[in-house]
Amino acid sequence: MIEPPQLLKQRLFYRGRVFNFEVSRLRLPNGVEGEWECVRHPGGALAVPITNEGKLVLVRQYRFSLQGRILEFPAGTIDPGEDPATTVKRELEEESGYRAKEWQSLGKFPLAPGYSDEYIYAFLARDLEKLETPPEQDIDEDLEVVLLSFEEFEAAIARGESIDAKTITAYYLARLALTSGS
Repeated sequence: MIEPPQLLKQRLFYRGRVFNFEVSRLRLPNGVEGEWECVRHPGGALAVPITNEGKLVLVRQYRFSLQGRILEFPAGTIDPGEDPATTVKRELEEESGYRAKEWQSLGKFPLAPGYSDEYIYAFLARDLEKLETPPEQDIDEDLEVVLLSFEEFEAAIARGESIDAKTITAYYLARLALTSGS
């Protein structure tokens, strides 16, 4: 078994609304000491929603950090003590105006392990119904709902359209689940 690094000092530089930023001084098993920065995040949950007509439900959302809009699956941050399945059901309704009757876990994956401890919990959402009165979108979100076929989405990836990594990863997890029949 590999020995874990020894924590020598830890400093919290920023406590934010959603995440914290800390710096840790570590001594690695090989004796090297250094500082590592980490964004501490509660995690997120994402839906890969597929309509009964076989279309993917995505949102084109403005992201301040990128100063532009990107194509994403509906997703959100997990509230303290909340189950990821609860998070994803809420976010699907708020962001897309759809509700799913059938849910399947696609597992979880680290989003950006080079600088964050965030995990994304991905779910396949099927048997969708359009809500007559969708819940209010979060006030800090600027998004539009986009329906694409699997082929149109793959073409958008190939064109280099602005699509985030969690969406592309979850899409391929969903494709694997759909082709394996699980």
